[in-house]
Amino acid sequence: MSSQEQYIRTEYPVIDSDPHFSRVVRYMRGSDYVAWGALTAGGPAVLLALERIRPGAGPKGINFALGCATALGFMGGFLYSYQKSSLRFWGWDENAREQGMNRTEMQARADKGLPAYGEATMDEAAQAAAARNSKYAALKFSAIPWFNTTNHKFHLSENTTNAAAVQSDK
Repeated sequence: MSSQEQYIRTEYPVIDSDPHFSRVVRYMRGSDYVAWGALTAGGPAVLLALERIRPGAGPKGINFALGCATALGFMGGFLYSYQKSSLRFWGWDENAREQGMNRTEMQARADKGLPAYGEATMDEAAQAAAARNSKYAALKFSAIPWFNTTNHKFHLSENTTNAAAVQSDK
């Protein structure tokens, strides 16, 4: 383990405890997209099955209800897929594919001389507050969907020190 002690011991290596929104979406697996699609289609399917059992609102009402069920299924499916991808970043789920992608991405950023986690545009206090607010936020989707959309330097992972070591070797 690196000099930065992990707060939670995991079976798999931690890639990033507070990944940026775009990284989580870019690292989604095909199974995440399948789950997203299944949940999107599942809402209207359940509604149509219930409508067959006990007809209700008529054609105008069912069309509106199907639209709402599809929208809710789409949003719920996205949040589920985002959370599954986040679990792999945190090392709570198998993440061999993501480790390889992260290694390649960090090496490319180091070769170009770019900061490992993007250029920060806020002062250090604002970065720390943003990191505190978004770290492990995917666990709180039942209360409020919250994503890390800022670049900051407060990432707890072994790759943080690896990226710094790669940067210093150049």
